[in-house]
Amino acid sequence: MVKREGGGDLVPISELLSYRLSRTSSALSRSAALRYRREFDVSLGEWRTIALIAADPTLTLNRLARRAGLDKAQVSRVVRGLVERGLVSRTEGSGRSRQLALTEAGVTVYRGLIAAANERDAAFAAVLSDEEAQTLGRALEKLTDLALSLERRERDHLDDG
Repeated sequence: MVKREGGGDLVPISELLSYRLSRTSSALSRSAALRYRREFDVSLGEWRTIALIAADPTLTLNRLARRAGLDKAQVSRVVRGLVERGLVSRTEGSGRSRQLALTEAGVTVYRGLIAAANERDAAFAAVLSDEEAQTLGRALEKLTDLALSLERRERDHLDDG
């Protein structure tokens, strides 16, 4: 094992917190993707798009991409597929923007998806005690705040270089 600066040992990747969180997140996403494909014939990206549109019926493609944290071209392809399947509609908004909304069929799919997502969430929460759930919630908030701060710092370094 390699020594850390300050005398501690460097840990292997399998013990890094970021790696462990990433593996957990990936496992959660993969199992959700499999279920949502099987039950509703939607991909994980389509599910997230449907859920974000359901949560904010004033979304445009640009705002949806920002909310999803994805590239606009990627979101555009997902939206185009959902429009072709009759789950999402586009209506003229202000300027050149087009507002996104769920169709009646989209709302039906969303209701099934959100029920399945809530069921999965309840199963995950059930393995934690109340104290563990509260601790996890606080820890995730702290880690998210730090991760966003580090991301801003890295972006600043890129802008300076």
